[in-house]
Amino acid sequence: MDSGDELRAKFMEFPYVSGSQRNLMVELLSSVDSRLGSSLQPCTLPPDVQHFENPTGSARASLHLRSGLPSSQIDFILGGWIHCELPSGGALNITSLSAYLKPSTDAPHFLLELIQSSPTSLVLILDLTPRKDLILYSDYLKTYYEDTNLDKHRQRLQTLPQVKPYLSPSLYIRAVVSPTAILVCIDTEDDETTNVEDIIRDHVGPIAKELLQFWIESCACLERRVGEAERDYLAERDRIIKTKTIEVDLGSSFPRLFGQEVADRVLDVLKEYYSK
Repeated sequence: MDSGDELRAKFMEFPYVSGSQRNLMVELLSSVDSRLGSSLQPCTLPPDVQHFENPTGSARASLHLRSGLPSSQIDFILGGWIHCELPSGGALNITSLSAYLKPSTDAPHFLLELIQSSPTSLVLILDLTPRKDLILYSDYLKTYYEDTNLDKHRQRLQTLPQVKPYLSPSLYIRAVVSPTAILVCIDTEDDETTNVEDIIRDHVGPIAKELLQFWIESCACLERRVGEAERDYLAERDRIIKTKTIEVDLGSSFPRLFGQEVADRVLDVLKEYYSK
């Protein structure tokens, strides 16, 4: 059986993506470890959930989840990669990093997802997902999104001719993200001078690292206590969001990619963490 260190090393390989994307994910996860590692427990996922594949070996995935210590504001941080060979001969590659905070703070969660189904195109989802109604709590909108000028990242990225807005087919995703969320499609098929790897290295990477650093310093590490009633509200809202993430996202894609038996095994374990 693989040891925890061996499984983590296998996870950190990101073996199926470009060098720029691999470097970005390793840098982001290294930042999490160096800045928040003392507030996190080691990964306790079973080995067959940390790394798994479908019966034919055409789809593989690796997950690494670290829960926050009782004294931490962090609920858990989950990183992952998925690789699936497509019937067309190409491959679907997804890399992701999500971080959830406890209801002891109302600061936003963190979300990054890179979805690539061809060498020339990539969908990027990057956001600090709000945990309050931004109309009802206008001070929350001002504190985390207006005064911080978070929208500059989306504006900067969308000045590139290869970048277009991405409209998620999931109404749930469109409802849960913030007004400053980066949801874009990067397409370099008709560009002979620039490729997706260049854009990840020169543009996506710096923005993702800056946003993660802001989340670490201003959300995960900055104490922002809430009252008991508000804590109950946050706990229920977070529970719904995490339940929907399992149902709408993972619950629909994992059986198709990995088969029902493997999907059930992995999802049953993740549900334990998502429902805490």
